[in-house]
Amino acid sequence: MSMLSPPEGDDKSTMKKVSIVGLGGLGKTTLAKVVYDRLKADFNCAAFIPIGRNPDLKKVFQDILIDLDKQQYTINVDLRMLNERQLIDELRKFLKNKRYFFVIDDIWDMLSWKTIEYALYDNNLGSRMIITTRNNDVAERVGGSYKLKPLTCESSKRLFYGRIFGSEDQCPGQFVEVSEKILKKCGGVPLAIVTISSLLANKNSTTEWYEVCDSIGSGLEDNPDMNDMRKILSLSYYDLPSHLKTCLLYLSIFPEDYLIRKNQLIRKWIAEDFVQQGQNGNNLSEIGESYFNELINRSMMQPTLLNEEGMPQACFVHDVVLDLICSLSREENFVTILDNNKQETCSRSKVHRLSLQKTTGGPTMSLSQVRSFTIFTPSIDSMPSLSCFRVLRVLDLESCISLGKSGPANLRYMGNLLHLRYLGLRGTRYVGELPVEIGQLQFLQTLDIQGTEIEELPRTISKLRQLTYLNVEWCTRLRSWMKNLTSLEELSPVIVRVDRDSATEIVEALGYLTQLRVLHIKIEMGQEGLDESAAKTLVNSLGNLRKVQHLEITDFTRGADLMLQGWAPPSHLRRLIFRLIQMRTDGRTFSTLPPWLNPASLPLLSYLHIAVRQVRREDVQILRTLPTLRYLWLGATGLIEERLVGERFMISADAFPRAKECVFLYFVTVPSMFPQGAMRMVRRLWFSLRTWDFSNGDLNLDDLAIGHLPALEHIDAEIYSKKIDNLDEVVMKLEKALRQAADVHPNHPSINTFRRLARGRGW
Repeated sequence: MSMLSPPEGDDKSTMKKVSIVGLGGLGKTTLAKVVYDRLKADFNCAAFIPIGRNPDLKKVFQDILIDLDKQQYTINVDLRMLNERQLIDELRKFLKNKRYFFVIDDIWDMLSWKTIEYALYDNNLGSRMIITTRNNDVAERVGGSYKLKPLTCESSKRLFYGRIFGSEDQCPGQFVEVSEKILKKCGGVPLAIVTISSLLANKNSTTEWYEVCDSIGSGLEDNPDMNDMRKILSLSYYDLPSHLKTCLLYLSIFPEDYLIRKNQLIRKWIAEDFVQQGQNGNNLSEIGESYFNELINRSMMQPTLLNEEGMPQACFVHDVVLDLICSLSREENFVTILDNNKQETCSRSKVHRLSLQKTTGGPTMSLSQVRSFTIFTPSIDSMPSLSCFRVLRVLDLESCISLGKSGPANLRYMGNLLHLRYLGLRGTRYVGELPVEIGQLQFLQTLDIQGTEIEELPRTISKLRQLTYLNVEWCTRLRSWMKNLTSLEELSPVIVRVDRDSATEIVEALGYLTQLRVLHIKIEMGQEGLDESAAKTLVNSLGNLRKVQHLEITDFTRGADLMLQGWAPPSHLRRLIFRLIQMRTDGRTFSTLPPWLNPASLPLLSYLHIAVRQVRREDVQILRTLPTLRYLWLGATGLIEERLVGERFMISADAFPRAKECVFLYFVTVPSMFPQGAMRMVRRLWFSLRTWDFSNGDLNLDDLAIGHLPALEHIDAEIYSKKIDNLDEVVMKLEKALRQAADVHPNHPSINTFRRLARGRGW
């Protein structure tokens, strides 16, 4: 990080660029990501941008803009209409007055770097940039080159033994000699060490270890080239059980540096019959998730987008691993890839799975035996007619935004795909209606139309009795016929509108979907909300859903308190969200914390988002004992007289034992209310302060000390004042005290403060 700081005496407004250069697998991306996560909060905007070997720079610039301002560039501006030059101009305009921090990951060639370098406006505001590359010429042009070297012998041992035994001193004596031989062959390359250690973790005899060692060959110690790396990786592949080999080979359908969503991947595995029902009673989605986690544990996939439980919601595949997977897939005629840049040759035998990545010409081979067809944005104009397919199970057009108005034409003949199980239109901005023939797809399991402009679903969808996953767009109308979809396990979102169908009929229909595990409901009923009859019907319907693990209700109803006594949530509920678009003082929030929000009723709850009219001491005392709670958002909506006015509600030292993030809004909370030992795992803390509590002596600056929160990495503090003046002395004192508290904390957590005006009787 010191390389990103300008030398003493240099102009601090100058942009600083650093390149990290080294062999594939050395950990360039990992190092850049660590620095990025630590520093990004200090800048006006930040982005982590994967490039890869054959980048589509137009898509790269689109992705950067969406990352920087999702609402602006997905709703207000149609980036599809801009060419590369216009996208660059838009990016330069956006960055003109902003201090930014970008990581440009995995640049392979000079031309790509020159184009990206030009696009990133140097506005003399002290912006920072990290570039990772294997190309020394690129690194030299960037300047500030940091050459990443292989791990030392000692560091290699720590990584290797730590992954297998927990620490170096836990290694049994009989494994020391063979371990040293294996480490020598790994040549200090982290990817090789991690891969081999994952392979050896399940092997308990020295004989097995020596077999692995002997099969590596000369290894990487003298000549760290990709052939030896692939040999090490292939050992892990051949050690996989057959079902995981199949699932891993399927990853070859995705391009390099592609973010693979967990749920998308698992549902495609299920559609292809790669996931087999076990004996333990788990459904296919849960079994598929165990496959996903096992491939991550074996280091064949890299986890990302961790949720509050630390579980990955997506993954990516290291390019060295992807090369191996694509090679094996080609050898076994598992997936056929059409990509002009890779110059793939098509198999002369039957094509089973087809991936169009970057091709300007459509497929010329027979498609009659294709079971899975995936197409990516650069190739959408090469999409063949659906009439060519006879046995298709998976049709994935995700993120092909240029599909748009041509969608209905592209989906002509959909009714002929009688074997189809997966239809992915997410992010295509598909305009129009789905063909009514979709009702003929009796085996369809997944329909994903999020990110489209489909407002109405054909009634024929009610015939799809095997549909387990339905993800629609906010504008999509769902009718009462959805009660026929009795196999549904995930449904999101259900929009309840007073002007689009009988609200009572819609919420009543939910009660028939007894297999639901994930449900998101959004109430759009104007100022009045649901009437009492509809609210009671909704509570009754929720009572029928005993398998729900994730429930989200946005903008609930005036009947919120009906759920205090009228609903008993299932004990295996993990995520519970009652979200308000605006914090209201009407009956759309609970008057008090529901009595069923306690450890006995919800022992597995890990994510809770809830607002009540008044937060009481006893509420916090109850919530702090939830044993598996990782994320808490607790807000108050009552009038200021009803909220905690500078009073202390000290809690016990064992409070929130597993929480990683706590958000306390619209009622006074200060760090001193949580004693030593409480919230020991909290990384992010968000709380609210009022200037007058410090002016009148109810609180003092010592209450802002955070040294007793050992894991803290980030603070958000909302400071409410009755003065409009930005020079409010108390506000500035509080901001200074918070910064000082962060400076003396061992982790030096980043901090954001937000100045708020307390209006009238409210905050």
